[in-house]
Amino acid sequence: MTLQQSPGTAQAVVGKSDSCHYHGRMTSQWGRKTTGVRAVAQVASDRVDNRIAIVTGGYAGMGLRCVEALVGRGVSVVVPARDMTKARAALRGLPSVVIRPMDLMDPDSIDAFVGWFTSNYDRFDYLIGCAGIMTPPLRRDGRGHESQFSTNHLGHFHLATRLAELLAASDGHPRLVLVSSRAQRIAGNLTGKSHIDADGTVRGDDPLPDSAVSGINLDDPDWVTTPYEPMLAYAASKTANVLMVVEFDRRWRDRGVRAFAVHPGLIPGTDLGREHHIPALVRRLVGTRAAVATINVLRRVTGQVHGEGDRFKTAAQGAGTVLWAALCEDLDGQGGAYCQDCHVAPVVSDPRTEDGVFTWAVDPDKASRLWQLSESLIPTTG
Repeated sequence: MTLQQSPGTAQAVVGKSDSCHYHGRMTSQWGRKTTGVRAVAQVASDRVDNRIAIVTGGYAGMGLRCVEALVGRGVSVVVPARDMTKARAALRGLPSVVIRPMDLMDPDSIDAFVGWFTSNYDRFDYLIGCAGIMTPPLRRDGRGHESQFSTNHLGHFHLATRLAELLAASDGHPRLVLVSSRAQRIAGNLTGKSHIDADGTVRGDDPLPDSAVSGINLDDPDWVTTPYEPMLAYAASKTANVLMVVEFDRRWRDRGVRAFAVHPGLIPGTDLGREHHIPALVRRLVGTRAAVATINVLRRVTGQVHGEGDRFKTAAQGAGTVLWAALCEDLDGQGGAYCQDCHVAPVVSDPRTEDGVFTWAVDPDKASRLWQLSESLIPTTG
């Protein structure tokens, strides 16, 4: 991989692929404060008219804000839901929304959803993966896969690969968008002494240890022999999201489908907090615009803000970059890229930086290896 920089611009070249480019911030109307509603409002009508989207996690937090913004411009949205009761309550009254049962940790349920979808639709335009879990205690799905690897990566891989042909059948600009995280930059060692702070940022002047694990350990993705560290397992699953996008884009761009990973920002008040036993009411309160502004002031005063990437966002602002990656014309002809604050982020080699995607998350060889491993871990099609 090479990184070429000139004043104001940079271009990341990933192996022999030309899929990932960074040209600085696209245009002034896009930025870290762009909301999902604003992002959708600024795209051309051909991006939304008669378009169909699938949004996982579309009934809570940022995923819900994505659905609300999409249906506001007339996009038809299908929301797969593990909790149908919660989904119906959250999406009640929204037009053009279909809710169907699906659990990302259950391959049979994914295949059932795919079977229903393919029998009712002959194409769709956007697959947006917002669903995810963060730092639970060690749990495993019915096949023995660690829960974060299973939910955040393997379930989305299963869904996307099963539906890729229908994405390619779109007559528009079909895209796969997976919500990743800046946690993809985290490294740790096998003793569990990770060089990260409480919000997942690597800091300090000491070099990372020789035993550092970069991104995801493909020899033990399910933490069978490696001592389980919840934040490192989360980081591994978010690295897998970026690697999957790199390889998916390589395989499908000739069919017109492009793929992007997104860091939506630090967003308090989402359902990710349920793993930390934060009551739902508290999560809702801290996620309001006023609360986020107050939290940012307190974090700055207490020295927790070292750059723009350390400032919290609302769920609506997080949805802005997700929908920018899914719909914006500025990204036509690009793919396999990691996006944040409504721009394509640069490739960086120092995980202590607050901005950018780390080299291991966009390595094409590692992306290919993860793809092959993931294929071996999901059921074969009949």
